[in-house]
Amino acid sequence: MKVYASVLKIRLLIGMQYRSAALAGVATQFFWGFIAIMVFEAFYEFADVTSPISLKELITYIWLQQAFLAFVMLWFRDNELFDLITSGNIAYELCRPTDLYGFWYAKLLAQRLSSALLRCYPILIVAFFLPKPYNMTLPPNAVTFILFIITLLLGLLLLVAISMFLYISVFVTLSPMGSLLIFGVLGEFFAGLIIPIPLMPLWLQKIAYVLPFRWTADFPFRVYSGHIAQSDAIIGVFIQLGYLLGLLWLGKLALTSALKRVVVQGG
Repeated sequence: MKVYASVLKIRLLIGMQYRSAALAGVATQFFWGFIAIMVFEAFYEFADVTSPISLKELITYIWLQQAFLAFVMLWFRDNELFDLITSGNIAYELCRPTDLYGFWYAKLLAQRLSSALLRCYPILIVAFFLPKPYNMTLPPNAVTFILFIITLLLGLLLLVAISMFLYISVFVTLSPMGSLLIFGVLGEFFAGLIIPIPLMPLWLQKIAYVLPFRWTADFPFRVYSGHIAQSDAIIGVFIQLGYLLGLLWLGKLALTSALKRVVVQGG
């Protein structure tokens, strides 16, 4: 465990150095946040039926999505890992006296943490002081906030476990493009990053509730606003843990199987 903790710490410190890139990302995320809010504001203004999620809750949902985008986006990728697999330099990784799955998992986790830590504070602070109706609101109470933190962190661990399958698949396909398309588009759609799940048709909601993606983004964001009751949030925490343990086990099994068949070419 000390090895993986060291990898996490070193990669976190490296990632925290890219402050200029983070500031540029903050400006971009504010732009897309305002665009999304104005689109949904127009939708709510002319809607004929009562929405299953209020505009106030939806605006908070959008700002949380922008603040913690590094925690929830599936298209976030490490090109270095792709190059290691496709170039044959994976041989050097196999020489490390550590478990490859744990090493990569710690590295990917640190990248997302460092990116989110640099970006979330400016977005959250400004979002709270925006004029109504564009401002972000506080959670209903302290218990809800604690549940949000727990579900957000579990969602991050779950997302990294999901993203590990993207890198494992490249051992077979030798190209990340197909996997990025599947994970990036379908995964983020069913995570509620394009359309919040309560606004989806019922048949799509049923699919989203079965897949693990919604537990990474939609679930913690709706816990924060109080749209998901505390009792349901506690049940959801155990579901997140179940998905996390299952995906970690399957991911390690898949990587072990892929490494048994890997062929490293070159001189």
